[in-house]
Amino acid sequence: QLQLVESGGGLVQPGGSLRLSCVGSGFLLGTYTVGWFRQAPGKARDAISCISTTGATKRYVDSVKGRFAISRDRSKNTVYLQMNSLNPEDTAIYFCAALPASRGTVAQMCDMGRADNWGQGTQVTVSS
Repeated sequence: QLQLVESGGGLVQPGGSLRLSCVGSGFLLGTYTVGWFRQAPGKARDAISCISTTGATKRYVDSVKGRFAISRDRSKNTVYLQMNSLNPEDTAIYFCAALPASRGTVAQMCDMGRADNWGQGTQVTVSS
């Protein structure tokens, strides 16, 4: 059974850092385009960063550029999101999503929200 499991969320003070992990099970995550999305209370779920199968192509939404970094470790079937300089506006549930590379690119995932598989989400709260 294909499954994505996120971890690494929590409560952090403004200016702090967190690293989220997304582990794939039941399939080779390395053959998928993977993205991180987030949904704040009362708002839509939006893509914030996406990465290609090789890691050569990455995309970030403007609000996280320079603060967040997406990466992947194919040997661990895992994609990471390093989040630095967090602020209260980053508070949200963060979801990992995957799309077979044959079905979509980084641009299609991040710009159009295209994804076939979703994790259950991990809560990130930035507060003093």
